[in-house]
Amino acid sequence: MIIITLVLFLIFATISALHFYWGFGGKWGSQAVVPTKDDGMPLFVPRTISTFIVAIGLLGFGIFYLIKYGLIAVSLPEWLNKSGFWIIISIFILRAIGDFNYVGFFKKHKSSEFAIKDTKYYAPLCLLIGVLTLILVFCN
Repeated sequence: MIIITLVLFLIFATISALHFYWGFGGKWGSQAVVPTKDDGMPLFVPRTISTFIVAIGLLGFGIFYLIKYGLIAVSLPEWLNKSGFWIIISIFILRAIGDFNYVGFFKKHKSSEFAIKDTKYYAPLCLLIGVLTLILVFCN
């Protein structure tokens, strides 16, 4: 289980690092990570503060795995200790398979650059995170 824990931490740390990069003004890859309409117009323009909030949240998820498996010694609130993995599972499985207009395997808009990358990379990664976390929950 330690391998799965470390893999999930590395996934979250990497995604968090990308968000910090974008928050500090980096442009690489930023055009293909915001949901767009079929004509290529972004649904929203992420603000710097929201990008940093997402980066911190993702890093927090990664650190949570390390705490749960004793690699970092921190006492968690009881509700977080009990429900933390279920919150992560819910977020990422819903993101992957949810019936949304612009994200997930069952999205309605499928022809934009974002939609193609979402189907190929982002939604499968979200599903992988959810499934690996489920494995951790049920194997403990």
